[in-house]
Amino acid sequence: MDRTERFYKIELLIRNRGSVPFTALMDELGVSRATLKRDLEYLRERLDAPIVYDRHSNGYRFTADARDARQVRHELPGLWFSEREIHALLTMHQLIEGLDEGGVLARHLQPLLDKLHSMLGASDAESREMTRRVKVLSAARRPVAPRHFEVIGSALTRRQRVHLHYWVRSRREMTDRTVSPQRLVHWRNTWYLDAWCHATDALRRFALDAIREADLVDQRAKDVAVKTIEAELDAGYGAFSGAKVQWAILEFTPEAAQWVRHEQWHPQQEAKLHSDGSLTLRVPYADATELAMDILRHGEQVRVVAPAGLAAAVKATLARAAARYV
Repeated sequence: MDRTERFYKIELLIRNRGSVPFTALMDELGVSRATLKRDLEYLRERLDAPIVYDRHSNGYRFTADARDARQVRHELPGLWFSEREIHALLTMHQLIEGLDEGGVLARHLQPLLDKLHSMLGASDAESREMTRRVKVLSAARRPVAPRHFEVIGSALTRRQRVHLHYWVRSRREMTDRTVSPQRLVHWRNTWYLDAWCHATDALRRFALDAIREADLVDQRAKDVAVKTIEAELDAGYGAFSGAKVQWAILEFTPEAAQWVRHEQWHPQQEAKLHSDGSLTLRVPYADATELAMDILRHGEQVRVVAPAGLAAAVKATLARAAARYV
């Protein structure tokens, strides 16, 4: 058994038996004298376990206050996790930090992170070194003001409405909206808010980096079923939604297909690999904006087969791009 499992068993044995001799603990755990001494020392000094040696019973027990049911009982935090599970949680924390805006999530998770580090039995330097082995790179990241992120997060959990000063990029104008937040979405290095917009009486997706001001409204948020949100906002391609969904058929060269065949462009995509190594990909979209950008990044290694309107739009964009180099 690993160290965290031993910690759990030591507490369980002492709690159930009242007092347990050192040799009995060694036999139950199957460890050496030196290992058990280190475990007991770590439990007392790093995890604040109220374990003491009782000369009269020649065993280890909890202090009287810890045994008294009327007192607050000591619990070893998180000891249902094995060492491998703790390492996985620490790695997950690194991933969260990579998505975090202004350290908002990390601040709330820091107490848990400290507990996980202490449970591993490593020094602070060793624990920090381990988490440095996971790095999240965020290209073209669009930062979100920490205050706005906190307001939106609070509104989501408390089910409150939010008043936004929101910059609409397509029209280049500032708008005022009162919305009922439904969920946060992280997509391509930035955050979006899916919310019911009370000005338009419809579901809308808002880029958090386009929010200029955000204030809680003392009014309960309108609740929208998750299935409804998914049906209206997830059917399109990327962050762009729309009521009418079309299907794009893309043909990739064998060179590009080596990577594209392993990529998920959309959960409902359909891919077919051909004998020559080329790939045909069918993806749904409602607004072509983001899909066109993904097509263009593959340059000459992709061709839009259908629909004709999308093919014409991509061709025109390539022509305008080429003209800038004349």
